[in-house]
Amino acid sequence: MPNTNESQFSHFEPYNPAEGEEYMNEAQKDHFRQILTTWKQQLMEEVDSTIHHLQEEAANFADPSDRASQEEEFSLELRTRDRERKLIKKINEAMESIDEDDYGYCETCGIEIGIRRLEARPTATMCIDCKTLAEIKEKQVGS
Repeated sequence: MPNTNESQFSHFEPYNPAEGEEYMNEAQKDHFRQILTTWKQQLMEEVDSTIHHLQEEAANFADPSDRASQEEEFSLELRTRDRERKLIKKINEAMESIDEDDYGYCETCGIEIGIRRLEARPTATMCIDCKTLAEIKEKQVGS
């Protein structure tokens, strides 16, 4: 089963800003637009392949064990696709924020998220400090 986390983008060429280059200029926005578009396309292809797989593999097994195994496999695939559907929504939101010139800035404090962090996690909406703080608060509330 394909891995859907952000680290799957190890094949893209990292962006190397020129000295003094303005943050989130058109070249950088195009770089991230390409990453997000490629990622979304991959996810959509995986959704299509799952639909075909479920249609082709659907069988009514007489043996309850075989039927249970197939149902578990389908259940896992559908959960994965649901996570990917949510990820596609985040990708669309990130692409909208590029168009609105908000991409790459922390939604909490407004500072630059940073090119390397965005390359590692293109849907990031918080700088590392705010994200760390939010995770600490979440753990405290969950305790």
